[in-house]
Formats: sequence, C-alpha cells, structure tokens
Amino acid sequence: MSSMVKKSRFHGQPDLISFVKSARDRKKPNPEFKQEIQSIYAEIEARPLPRDCQMRTRCCHFRLTGKTPLLTRGEALYLAIGVRGSGRKVLKPHPEGACPLLGRDGRCTVYAHRPFGCRTHFCEAAGGMYPRKHLADLIQRLEALDEALGGDGSRPLEGAVAAVLDEK
Repeated sequence: MSSMVKKSRFHGQPDLISFVKSARDRKKPNPEFKQEIQSIYAEIEARPLPRDCQMRTRCCHFRLTGKTPLLTRGEALYLAIGVRGSGRKVLKPHPEGACPLLGRDGRCTVYAHRPFGCRTHFCEAAGGMYPRKHLADLIQRLEALDEALGGDGSRPLEGAVAAVLDEK
C-alpha cells in the first residue's frame, strides 16, 4: 500500500478521501521533475565506465533475457514524453515479447528518453550492469523524486508507462 494512503479507522481500509487526493495530485507532476531526470541521466553519461552498447538491442528482448527494466514514476513520466513525441498515445505489446518501444527497424524509438536501467546497461554484451557502488547516489535521487511525485516504487516498464499515458 502506498505511503501516500492513510489507514482509516474502519477495518484498516485506506482512507478513500486521502487516496483520491493523492491520485489527483499524482497526475500533476511539478515540471521540474524533467530537469532532475535529465540531470541524473547526464550524470550517468559523465561517469567513466567503459561500455560498448552500439544499440545492440539484445537486452530489449525481455522474453529472451527474462529481464525488464523497472521504472520509478519520474522515469515513466519522462519516458512518456518520448512516447508521445513519437506520435503514440498507448504502448502496444511487441509481438515477440520485446520492449514495446522497439521500432520496426529494431531500434529504440525513444532512445533519448530511455530509462535508467537501459542507460546502465543490464545488457551483458555491452559490458554488463554498472556496479551499484557507482550508481547508488543516482538511485537514491530517483527514489526521492519518485516519492516527491507520489510514486510507490519501481514498476515494470510496460505498466509504469501505460499508467502515466492513461493519465489525462
């Protein structure tokens, strides 16, 4: 249960008024979230860890790898900007179980807006995952932003982005 939801006095059920208010507030993110996400992503790029991604896209085939990036609310909001910028309003599942953001050409359609997990290369072919000690401060910033935006922790990419795209 989200920390934003208060327990009512009645049988431990969430206080509906608090829940509705937090859901409504969640739909109106502070525009500064975008600057914080961009700052975090710029920090990743500035860290001298050797990687050789070259848009291999093997890591984008979730069904094959068994791994799906987890996104905080801030990441999902930022990724949704890229999704909308590509002319889409919804994410359609990829027929081969790959990332729904892969284009017909096999390339990421929102590369500039790709999430933290994609930037830190959980792809073995590109050099493997960044060691946590090199990213712990950035993860903490993402978590703090998630809390400030009314998020409830990391969620799988498809569900996190779909929920944000559904918000009007």
